[in-house]
Amino acid sequence: MAIKDWPADDRPREKLLRAGAKALSDAELLAIFLRTGVKGLSAVDLARQLLSEFGSLRRLLEADEPSFCNGHGLGQAKFVQLQAVLEMSRRHLESTMIRGEALKDCDLTKNYLKQRLRAYPHEVFACLFLDNQHRMIAFEELFRGTIDGASVYPREVVKQALQHNAAAVIFAHNHPSGVAEPSQADIHITRRLKSALELVDIRVLDHIIVGDDEPISMAQLGQI
Repeated sequence: MAIKDWPADDRPREKLLRAGAKALSDAELLAIFLRTGVKGLSAVDLARQLLSEFGSLRRLLEADEPSFCNGHGLGQAKFVQLQAVLEMSRRHLESTMIRGEALKDCDLTKNYLKQRLRAYPHEVFACLFLDNQHRMIAFEELFRGTIDGASVYPREVVKQALQHNAAAVIFAHNHPSGVAEPSQADIHITRRLKSALELVDIRVLDHIIVGDDEPISMAQLGQI
């Protein structure tokens, strides 16, 4: 049965308008993006099949072009459309971060860093540079490494912080393994960086680790 023949309350578009996007399942959200199904499958049925093929919505969204285009009912046009949607989402979140308001919402910061770092197959160490009112000045990816870790140099971090005239910083890095729990190496480098930055009166507010699930704040764990 075509979606247009479904009861109005069950149609993804009508459901979104009535109850908001959060009320929709992954398959329903993907169906709205797909717009149409293929022969013998409605858009929702196709969406469910694709989620099964890729394993999850995240894996579908992060798939490279060849893998994505091999999906049933997909192709280069859909890949381009998806990349545009993802980039708009990233830019919207970034504009929220840099519009001049102080970073008081840890969840907003975590979501932004998750968008920026989670998809990397290798470890990336990054920094949010903040002014004396904890407003975002800039975000920079400072070091890249292998899946086993990145080499982080305190001298370079201090240099960049001074260049941005930052009063405070929030560190972040991803764990490609998917497990966001801080390692002893994470705790050690955070303490080294904090000591180095204290010499130039720059505060370390947090170090957020990004994995597959909710990012972990070392400040909330009492490790800053």
